[in-house]
Amino acid sequence: MAVIHTAATEACWYPCLKKMASATITHNISFPIVKHIKKVFNVKILGLKTSHDGAMALIDNGKLIFSYEMEKLNNNNRLETFNLTLPEIDAILNDYGYNLRSLDLIAIDGWRNEKRVVLESVKEEDTSILKGAKLGKDLTLDLQLARYGVLISEKENVMTPLDAKIDALNLSYSSYMHVTGHLFCAYCTSPFAKTQQDSYVLVWDGGMPPQLFYYQYNENKVINYGPLFLMFGGVYPEFSYEFPPFDQFKGDYQTSGKLMAYIALGKVNELLMAEFRRMYYELEAGIIDDVNIKNINWVTRQFIARSKALYEETGISSEDLLCTFHVFLDNLLTEKLKARLEGLSHSIENLCFVGGCALSIKWNSSIRNTGLFRNMWVPPFPNDAGSAIGAACSAMVDKTGKQVLDWNVYAGPKIVEKGTVQDTYTVKPFSVKELATLLLTRDEPVVVLNDRAELGPRALGNRSIISTATNTKMKALLNKIKGREFYRPVAPICLEENAPVVFTPGSPDPYMLFEHTVRTEWKDKVPAIVHLDGSARLQTVNEKENDVIYELLKRYNEMSGIPLLCNTSANFKGKGFFPDVHSVMEWDGVNYIWSNNTLYERKEKLALFEDL
Repeated sequence: MAVIHTAATEACWYPCLKKMASATITHNISFPIVKHIKKVFNVKILGLKTSHDGAMALIDNGKLIFSYEMEKLNNNNRLETFNLTLPEIDAILNDYGYNLRSLDLIAIDGWRNEKRVVLESVKEEDTSILKGAKLGKDLTLDLQLARYGVLISEKENVMTPLDAKIDALNLSYSSYMHVTGHLFCAYCTSPFAKTQQDSYVLVWDGGMPPQLFYYQYNENKVINYGPLFLMFGGVYPEFSYEFPPFDQFKGDYQTSGKLMAYIALGKVNELLMAEFRRMYYELEAGIIDDVNIKNINWVTRQFIARSKALYEETGISSEDLLCTFHVFLDNLLTEKLKARLEGLSHSIENLCFVGGCALSIKWNSSIRNTGLFRNMWVPPFPNDAGSAIGAACSAMVDKTGKQVLDWNVYAGPKIVEKGTVQDTYTVKPFSVKELATLLLTRDEPVVVLNDRAELGPRALGNRSIISTATNTKMKALLNKIKGREFYRPVAPICLEENAPVVFTPGSPDPYMLFEHTVRTEWKDKVPAIVHLDGSARLQTVNEKENDVIYELLKRYNEMSGIPLLCNTSANFKGKGFFPDVHSVMEWDGVNYIWSNNTLYERKEKLALFEDL
């Protein structure tokens, strides 16, 4: 279906804006497309994300069997594109009792054609072509996919797939728009799906403005209410590239996370805030009668250019400018969301927030703190790390009518067992209780690799560097061994039942997705996890969610009276999580590695706190 983005065809929802002033495999394998088999069970669906943040996810009868992100295999680069051969895909499936021939559906995430061309277009083409797509090391082809979904019209059905076939492999598949994958990744994993409730779904990714949808469970229907405001999510990192210190790191995928930490060095400039608001609303008014992709891109680019001119004219510090910009976007998001809801008649009990922008704990907390919704859900993989899951969920909802995903956040790759241990380490059995004692008595970080990796970009205890939070030098040490800037925070991992004592609000937050404030009386007790502004990116843990980490925290709390530890990801700089113990040894940043009740101890100890 063609998408015509004009004032005439979109008059239904844009009046709200006006109010706002490889190796080969046998090629006779057939992968049939199951068309609308409502309420059919035991359907096996393989979801694929073929571009950056490449991943594959398997759903069987509504249960997530696994999701493997390419960056979490073989110490691949962050944001790694899909790079598995068909035999390698089959081998992973075999580990779980499946094979390529047993699949009922293959669903592939949508794609955006060449970025510059799309951003200068009024509308996207109906079909995207991912040129030179790698389905393996020796198999490269142009893959026909659904489009990205930069701007969805009111009349469009986001659930409509593009059904296609790779003749060379006799492989049929369905492709769903990228925005659709985000939408169903969020809804199907939410508690609202389990209780058969309707929900708003706000999707804000780097290549689109924030788009608001409403999902009706009983009707299995998505209603589209258009963009809240007219800037792409990519404005956040792209804005920072024009100002120190981020002007030295244009294109750095970590910029958004760094910026969220960096703004604690600045303060809001109210005069600049007023100017930001004036600029945005002036730009919005200029295109309000002709909202399309090209014009939204124009607003985004103009806002950045005019802000740079202001910076040069006023001499404001980059810290204050970037802090003010962050808060400006925060305020714009919440006020536009509130204004849009005022014109709608649906229940506002529930909201799912998804897309790369939903990794911002500050924006998530701001939306929650408005009180507009009784319940809010953000999946632990809101960015493209969840797109393979989202593609599979889209097919599940569309083809089978099943809307609830049975899932666990620890559904990533298993720990790889490799060869012999380096002779620079001793090895011995080591219980969780002994690990808690080691952390307390040695007061050094320990790499913890346990069972299967967590999904999404944040380490949640199974691929983590764990340490005490009481040492005033610990944050500096962790940033040093990870090669990070001094202003980067370290997250606390805390017993769920004790979190309200240490943090405000301290509510359950198992995926590090909301901002909490460290209570005054605790700041000196756990200095390593206190950010510059007094906040913390808290992860809470209960026994059901992660029994190993829960026991570790429980034992440590019994001995120390402190119910939390430091937690940061265990990985080479710029790479995904460590897949095995040998990688940690090659990294050589700590003296202790704990994996599946075994301790690997460096014979000649590193002087970790030296020069701190």
